[in-house]
Amino acid sequence: MKSFLTTVVLFFGMCMIYILLMLSETENYFTYILDDAYIHLAIAKNFAFHGVWGVTKYAFSSTSSSPVFTVILSGLIYVLGDHELIPLVFNTVCAFFTIYFLNKYYADYFSTTKSIILSNLFTLFFASVSLLVFSGMEHVIQALVMVVNVLCLERWLRSEYKDRYYSGWFYGTLALLGLIRFDFMFYFLSLALVFLSQRRWKQVAWVLVFGFIPILIFGYFTYQETGYFFPNSVVVKGAKFDFSGDYFYQIASILFNKILYNRYFYFAGLLPLLISVFLIVKDVKKGLNFQKIVARNFLLIVWCITLFLHGTFSQLTRLYRYEVYILIGFAMAIIPRLRSVFEQRNFLLKENRLVSSLLLLSCLTLLLKIGIVSYLIVVGSRNIYEQQIQSARFLKKYYNESKVVANDIGGICYFTDIRLLDYEGLGSKEVMPFRKRVIGIDDQFEKFLTAYTIKNNYQLAIAYEEWLEGHTPKNWKKVAMITISGSNAVLGRDHLYIYSINPKIHNTLKEQVKGFNWNQNISVKLID
Repeated sequence: MKSFLTTVVLFFGMCMIYILLMLSETENYFTYILDDAYIHLAIAKNFAFHGVWGVTKYAFSSTSSSPVFTVILSGLIYVLGDHELIPLVFNTVCAFFTIYFLNKYYADYFSTTKSIILSNLFTLFFASVSLLVFSGMEHVIQALVMVVNVLCLERWLRSEYKDRYYSGWFYGTLALLGLIRFDFMFYFLSLALVFLSQRRWKQVAWVLVFGFIPILIFGYFTYQETGYFFPNSVVVKGAKFDFSGDYFYQIASILFNKILYNRYFYFAGLLPLLISVFLIVKDVKKGLNFQKIVARNFLLIVWCITLFLHGTFSQLTRLYRYEVYILIGFAMAIIPRLRSVFEQRNFLLKENRLVSSLLLLSCLTLLLKIGIVSYLIVVGSRNIYEQQIQSARFLKKYYNESKVVANDIGGICYFTDIRLLDYEGLGSKEVMPFRKRVIGIDDQFEKFLTAYTIKNNYQLAIAYEEWLEGHTPKNWKKVAMITISGSNAVLGRDHLYIYSINPKIHNTLKEQVKGFNWNQNISVKLID
């Protein structure tokens, strides 16, 4: 209990410092560090009050990458009312229980309070859970269920597959994980492969059933509405594969670009991967047979496979949010294996020098990561406040129910009742045929965007010009450029443009931009 309470005090004490720093940058208005948080809030609000699963109340849009998280938010909004702080409070509660179950897990391996506290804190900061709390997204509940899943799996494995209580919780959390984040499919496949290597056919079957059946059911309903099995964000951001030919080249390109040439892969996964390889090779040198090696290194092998699958088919970023489950999994697999090194403090023994060096590098990387996370939390909150919140306030005042084209859609959809065309495709199924292509934006997309916005009487656009890659429709006329102050931590660009699409509102729109009470740190440049 002492280790649990100490970890809670230290972790949430740091979070309180972050909140004070965030509020000092946003005129005391709490702002999430990602616009995506407001996408979840928008869908949750529309589902709670209008029965529409969409970023606007007018149409279905498969924008949420976490059905479970959005449904929970929707239920809380329905009961408690529309409060934008609900994700923050919910994430705080999830972080509390994450610490609780982490503490139970490490207490199985360490006898001293100090060792348990250090293990808890290392895992939390290694996975950047503090940043995830302020993201306002699903990644904290993802971390919580992941911890429970690994805890139950480990206890089940130690019982030699006899304890039905923990096997039930293991499979039950598997069923939940896939609908919290679709990235967990890589974890399911890795588990199935390792069970397969042990010839445990029943476990292979149950992992695939409990892992994929809920995803298949949700995908069926999504397909009825959009024609796509996965949410738009997964289709747009995932690895794109063209079945027209050059398969070897495409596979090699994906592997090189998403793993070998991705600096975030090395920053997030290289050291855990090297430590895992060291521990596995150490068992190989002992002369253990294949089955014993796999059994002793079950979780290490699972997470090594998962890392490569995730890196190839999903994303690794400096926000550490997509890979949080991998980082937590590695920590929970590695730390107990090194308990003899910690408890006996024999870091300098010849056989421990390599792993001690890797641990030292991991600790130095952790300190660097804490610094980066602190920067992202404070500056990211200010960025979203100055760009997304101010844009939403502008639209709320002058164009609350108008037809608007945009690329960052969370804040403007949550705080207004606009009719949206998202040219990135996350919130508009009309754009998806273009955004899912390997070739991306081209003249054909520009023609579509021009014709569609004219035919459907869109009034204005708020967008990053650079994201249109030189294919901005010719009938869009620039009205103003809005630029944030200071450094940019999380935004696509530090500036965005306001365009008039309907020529009749051009002059009026310019006067509205000029007369609006923008945040004092924002630079507004009118364009003639």
